Amino acid sequence: MLFKLSIRNMKKSFKDYAIYFLTLVLGVAIFYMFNSLDSQQAMLQVSQSTRTMIQLMIQLLGMISVFIAIILGFLIVYANNFLINRRKREFGIYMTLGMGRRQISAIILLETVLVGVLSLVVGLFIGIFASQFMSILVAKLFEADMTEFTFVFSKTACIKTCIYFAVMYGAVIIFNSLTISRYKLINLLTAIRKNEKVKIKNPIISILIFLASAVILGYAYYQVTGGVYELQTGDKLLPLIIMGIVGTVGIFWSLSGFILKIIQSSKSIYLKGTNMFVLRQLNNKINTNIISMSIICLMLFMTISVLSSSLSIKSSLDSELDKFTPVDVNLYKTAYLPESYVSSYSGKTIYNTEEQIEDSKHPVSYTLETNGYDLNSLKDIVEIPIYTLPEWTLQFSLGDYFKTAKAQFSNLAYEMPETIIKISDYNKIAELYGEEQYTLKDDEYIVLCDFEQMTNLRNEALKENSNIVINGKTYYAKDNECKYGFVFMSVSEMNGGIIIVPDSFEFKDENIEQFFLAANYNAETEEEKVELNNVLAGEVDSELFNNLSDKGIDLEGSTKISLVESSKGLSSIIIFISIYLGIVFLIASSAILALKQLTESSDNKQRYTILRKIGCDEKMINGALFKQIFIFFMLPLALAIIHSIFGIKFILSMLAALASPDELLPSIIVTAIIIGLIYGVYFLATYFGSKNIIKEEE
Repeated sequence: MLFKLSIRNMKKSFKDYAIYFLTLVLGVAIFYMFNSLDSQQAMLQVSQSTRTMIQLMIQLLGMISVFIAIILGFLIVYANNFLINRRKREFGIYMTLGMGRRQISAIILLETVLVGVLSLVVGLFIGIFASQFMSILVAKLFEADMTEFTFVFSKTACIKTCIYFAVMYGAVIIFNSLTISRYKLINLLTAIRKNEKVKIKNPIISILIFLASAVILGYAYYQVTGGVYELQTGDKLLPLIIMGIVGTVGIFWSLSGFILKIIQSSKSIYLKGTNMFVLRQLNNKINTNIISMSIICLMLFMTISVLSSSLSIKSSLDSELDKFTPVDVNLYKTAYLPESYVSSYSGKTIYNTEEQIEDSKHPVSYTLETNGYDLNSLKDIVEIPIYTLPEWTLQFSLGDYFKTAKAQFSNLAYEMPETIIKISDYNKIAELYGEEQYTLKDDEYIVLCDFEQMTNLRNEALKENSNIVINGKTYYAKDNECKYGFVFMSVSEMNGGIIIVPDSFEFKDENIEQFFLAANYNAETEEEKVELNNVLAGEVDSELFNNLSDKGIDLEGSTKISLVESSKGLSSIIIFISIYLGIVFLIASSAILALKQLTESSDNKQRYTILRKIGCDEKMINGALFKQIFIFFMLPLALAIIHSIFGIKFILSMLAALASPDELLPSIIVTAIIIGLIYGVYFLATYFGSKNIIKEEE
């Protein structure tokens, strides 16, 4: 008997609340897809460093999955609560017929188990097949070889998904039992007649709160887009986050207090068709769902910001890799080591060996040759010394502008000595890199910089006072702005400033900070380049690094292959985590909106019946329903988009070295498509589901 009732109720739930089951299935599928990468990576032919990046991504996704499971768990409990409340009258009838609370709990238990098993099976089925496309995406992002591609089933991901969702459904069962135990028969039978208490707000107070909330949000927007360096610490960012939350809640709280009054003043709009009914319904919805709409708005804001920013970062990193890795290898080492120095970590005095001290007096090629490396494996070799002067710091370069800069950007290392290179040495590097070469008079200097924030800072200083007095001689900036250029390869614009001085500038040997080497591999094929790269990158055991290790010589550097792999690995990790979080937040917010609307449609069936009785045809009624749902879905999305305009700008400013504003538009378009598809599906499902509900006979 109980089992038959459970089956019947489940069929009815499928008809009325398909969105609930759709959300469960999507949750299971997505959870499996992103946790099955551990099995899929085995068939990818990638380098060891790329495999390490993939393993790191899998570990991060595993940790984030715990957070995702909590979100999905709350969503399932929340959605199930709507289903239980929807059926209060049904439970009251059961109790009137003599059924006890335990039997009702047993019915709900059977329904929950049946729904859970069915959604788990369907979700896993979809997830298993969809994960094969995930393998292709991983391979494309990491440029892996897919020649050994086969259909992969992840036993670990399947077990993990089953365990996590079993725990979630267990929480639902406990929640349902507690809910049923508190029900009283009279409340269950009269539940359908109860309306939510709606407090009428004073329009003047509502307008004042709306304006105050707008001012709070405006101030937060200004702060996050105005002082990037000042917001790098949590104590400075947290108040702005709180302002954003308070402002969002205030906007939704105040809307229901004056929007209706404003529209009522325009009789041509208010009295047209079913607008009066639609506006009053919306007013009540906003009034009774302030917190829910605020949370949904913030979740949508996170979805838009995270997806757009991550896609922009990915596009920027990939598009500029060749530009910032113009040669195959950069190597450098500390020059003219002292006999001893005090360790900054332990405070102990560290003594350098005679071999280390002697090696530090010679260029990088000397270190390579004397430690067993064949220099014939390199071509286009350019070697230069890089200088520093203790007195020529960033503060010294900024001159009179230092106080202004310090007040605006307090976290910069103003006491750090500047990197200095002679003009002829830089031109050698520029020629090799294919960059512009420069000329200088004996009393001129140039500042090279490509990092946007530092470029702007240095340009302001150069405009205010560009004269430098060093060693008793005055040097003038050739231009009152920075020139573009870099020496060290990277994955993006990260050069915060290099001073280029005339060849006549006098340095002592101890002023040489580093010896630097740039070169290409003397190889014809990519395979040969990889072999040479593995030696210099330290990825294989070699005579060179064994000798360097034995002598304690620190030879550092970067290679094009390693930089490209690390860049693609970093951008891919960002993309996967962002998509994972973004889609789950989007599904959660869409599902909450949909469930609320479906429940309210069920509660308001009598009102639509009254519309029919006073002469409204089905087209007018459906139009009224469509307008309600459309506005209800669009309100939190509209405010989330406004939040995102400033949020994305803030994120890109914080990550200026990794992202370019030029790549933002395509990212926004892709994000809009993703949101449009998922949000649109939930919107349409909600509309058609609500339309079926209001057509039911009482």
